[in-house]
Amino acid sequence: MLTSMTTDDFAEFIADFQGSFDATTCFTALPCYKEAKFIFITPDNCLEELRLKTLEDGKTFLVTTYGIRRGFWVLDPAKIPESRYEYACTLDGMEKVAQQVSLSDLLDMKPKIDLMITGTGAINTKGIRYGKGHGFFDLEWAMLFTLGLVDNNTTTVAMVHDCQVLSQELHPAEFDTVCDIVVTPTRVIEVDGAQKPQCGILWNMLETNMLEDIPPLRELKELIKQGHIEQP
Repeated sequence: MLTSMTTDDFAEFIADFQGSFDATTCFTALPCYKEAKFIFITPDNCLEELRLKTLEDGKTFLVTTYGIRRGFWVLDPAKIPESRYEYACTLDGMEKVAQQVSLSDLLDMKPKIDLMITGTGAINTKGIRYGKGHGFFDLEWAMLFTLGLVDNNTTTVAMVHDCQVLSQELHPAEFDTVCDIVVTPTRVIEVDGAQKPQCGILWNMLETNMLEDIPPLRELKELIKQGHIEQP
């Protein structure tokens, strides 16, 4: 069961759901999580418990802010007091205790991102997401792919309630990041041959004002223009 005040809210954020703790427990028992050292986690409400568990397990994670409007932040458990872990995993708290990083910072750090985890509005059993419609996870993938921090071997994961898993056939676009694993409170679905975009940012397909509203997109465009990285 999803928890949201109105149906319209689903167009603006990914809601938490009853059983997200169980889904987190299920996911963190998987080898891909246990072996991961550096993880990307979206700021979705249903992943707050996972963000906390990641810190408690001594893993560093990268997270974006709502709508990517305030960029990327790194949460390193070695640099955050344990007493503040729970606060650090909230959307308000992370910007108080985490380290904000630019794309240039990430280029210098060159972290190997082992996993990318997201919530979503719905997803089918082949890992194709049906989200809010803004494509933020696809933008995040495209930016990190262009920086060389993720590739076709990077495991992508969606964490959802069982009622969000669809049996309907969906068809991904060129820029859609298909998930390798779908985790619910009761099961794990592994997808064979999940499509990972190789196109980077499709600049002519950005929503109106996205370039103005999302500073990392502007920075990425400038890095490409200056020749520091190449457009895929």
